[in-house]
Amino acid sequence: MSNLLPIAISLHLLAALVWVGGMFFAHQVLRPVAVARLEPPQRLPLWIGVFSRFFPWVWLAVILLPATGYWMVFAVFGGMGAVGLHVHLMQGIGWLMIVLYVYIYFLPFRQMKRRVIEGDWPAAAAELATIRKVVGTNLLLGLLVVVIGSGGRYF
Repeated sequence: MSNLLPIAISLHLLAALVWVGGMFFAHQVLRPVAVARLEPPQRLPLWIGVFSRFFPWVWLAVILLPATGYWMVFAVFGGMGAVGLHVHLMQGIGWLMIVLYVYIYFLPFRQMKRRVIEGDWPAAAAELATIRKVVGTNLLLGLLVVVIGSGGRYF
């Protein structure tokens, strides 16, 4: 089974890279540099398009991260009792990130899409503001998990 470890680690890292990197790009680059200058009738449909392309990748990450993580813990490293605190922290923060993502997807994102279709720009903008705040929180958590995952065993 340990010969599958490089595949599991690679999938785990790629999933984290896509999710956290995508949040970083959207929150720190796309929003303040390009999209913030647009008026709501242009800005809000653009965000719906961006999220509609990005969220399927996040769903893949949400599946791959726990699947590969738990496979490594139980098939290679000997179970939860055998791993260090950094793995427990990654797991806990990771599940919090998943809960926050599921919240974004099923509540403010869906509401924002509906509000844009209705042409209710202020309500759609309010939903986008909620998404921005939660993505900002998730981005910080994701960066923390990257630090814990990459250096945690050495602290």
